[in-house]
Amino acid sequence: MSQKLFMVSLGPGDAELLTYKALKAFKESDAICVPTKSEDKSFTKSISYTIVRDALEILGLKKEIIPVYSPMRFNHNDWINEADVILKTLQTYKKVSFVTLGDAAIYSSIYYLLDIIKEKNRVVYEGCEVIPGVTSFSAASAEVQKALCLGDEELLIKPINPRGKVKTTEILMRPKLGMSTQELGDGEFYTFENMYLKDAKITPSKIQKVKKYMTLFINFARR
Repeated sequence: MSQKLFMVSLGPGDAELLTYKALKAFKESDAICVPTKSEDKSFTKSISYTIVRDALEILGLKKEIIPVYSPMRFNHNDWINEADVILKTLQTYKKVSFVTLGDAAIYSSIYYLLDIIKEKNRVVYEGCEVIPGVTSFSAASAEVQKALCLGDEELLIKPINPRGKVKTTEILMRPKLGMSTQELGDGEFYTFENMYLKDAKITPSKIQKVKKYMTLFINFARR
């Protein structure tokens, strides 16, 4: 039985802010793994469960809901246990979604879990699809109708109470056509050109010269 894992971003709390891709993943999934902070694995206080429940009501679907105890202690053993629940669920169900609040790329446990899944089951890891979502700060900006950045302004995202030395990922946008990227310096660069268009291209390095207007560079933190 071929297995498929979706890591689904739920957005900031409103089921109507789920992406079409997220809803499509729910439609395709046989079961949905939903985190809960309750030791008895109930969903009484689970925002994630409420969003999933509302989304399934919108879709007119019923799916098997699998509780995943997630105490949010930033503990590696907790992530191992969560990954084990996901992999065990995939032994029973062909297609499974695991959900996270906000967007998977921003302070989510998803990439801790994927690192563990990669070690335990490479096939599941390589076939996994991560689905992005609306961030809390993007939704907050829309609520008050105030831009997060305009013109040449920068946007800074930082933890208020860091646990140790802070590492930085840089997102570099709005390059000029024909510009050399030498001035961007060195690092763990990826280049994204014309994302989701027919000629989209992802390069696991920094290209030397900008050829397309819709070019995005990410200099990932070294971890």
